[in-house]
Amino acid sequence: MSARSLTVLMNAGPWLSVPPPGYGGIENVIATLVPELRRLGVRVVLASVGSSTLPVDEQISVFPDGQFAALQRPYNQVCGIAQAHLAGVVRELHSRDDIDLVHDHVEAVGLATLAAMGPAGPPTLHTLHWDLAKHPALYGTLDGGDRVRVNGVSASQLARAPLALREHSVGHVHLSTPLAVDADRRPRPDKGEHLLILGRINPGKGQDVGARLAHRVGIPLVLAGPVGPYHRPADLAAAGDEARQNPDVRFFLDEVAPHVDGDLVRWVGTVAGQERDDLLASARASLFPLRWEEPGGTAVVESLALGTPVVATARGCLPELIEHGRTGLLTADEEELADLVLAAELLDPDECRRVAAQRFTPAVMAQRYVELYERVRQSASAPRLLPA
Repeated sequence: MSARSLTVLMNAGPWLSVPPPGYGGIENVIATLVPELRRLGVRVVLASVGSSTLPVDEQISVFPDGQFAALQRPYNQVCGIAQAHLAGVVRELHSRDDIDLVHDHVEAVGLATLAAMGPAGPPTLHTLHWDLAKHPALYGTLDGGDRVRVNGVSASQLARAPLALREHSVGHVHLSTPLAVDADRRPRPDKGEHLLILGRINPGKGQDVGARLAHRVGIPLVLAGPVGPYHRPADLAAAGDEARQNPDVRFFLDEVAPHVDGDLVRWVGTVAGQERDDLLASARASLFPLRWEEPGGTAVVESLALGTPVVATARGCLPELIEHGRTGLLTADEEELADLVLAAELLDPDECRRVAAQRFTPAVMAQRYVELYERVRQSASAPRLLPA
């Protein structure tokens, strides 16, 4: 079967619309991938929320709007959300025979549910977007038979996976960005003085490290991203004491906010579209003071595409995405980040954009996924058994 006769159910999940209104790493990946798949002739059925606006061939949904605000509430309050969405996906799969493959992006419950379908399920590729240490009971005992396979978003992510998960792997696919298309043909952006940390604020991203660094070296730092479900400073301020129930909010209030003075360090909340691109393109460097093994790094490839070098701790996928001394500066020592920030101005923004245009376009990602789809379909030796 060629790409031009393939129907894929793209399972985006119930948390945010596709594309998302601002922050939304997985949803942005899907919004980047689907148009290129359709350009290659793949027919896409999107399983998302009703407010998604991404052009597709069909769309199915259980919830009218994204459920992201509930994501970090106590488990007993929200445990049915992802399950309700997956139940809708399974009902759809049971009712039709034209789905050639499911490409699933729903953490843990997507993989578990689709693997449990056994021979009644279509071939499935589950993309691992997150820290694989989070679900050892699932990943360490996974049995997807011959129908369910996984892929990582970096080689380093898969290298840390439990054996059972690696045995189901068909490889990795680096993330991409539409900003990489013709990135090497755009005029060089005017650079400002600020550093930027772009992404959801939590301990793993290390915004507190960046804030302290900014005060130490005297370079302005902008923090752009949500704190828990709060996308703007005014939203967090209005939430009151109840907001502290969220662990990311507690981290921000206790570890980051004391360094946010509105001058040298600013938190601007979620930024999107042209505002985000301008903020990123004008930064002297993107800062990634990571405390965790970053699996994918969407903000990293976006930074390169906009001509902004990356300064980061060398964890997770960063050494795969950044060429030290060419497109960024990496260190294993958190204390050395300050020296690297000062040296980043010696790197060539044009070189960052050239590398992005070669490695991180949506077309490169989509072609790789089409290849993996075929591998997954070939591994499913038996025909699908639909209910009578």
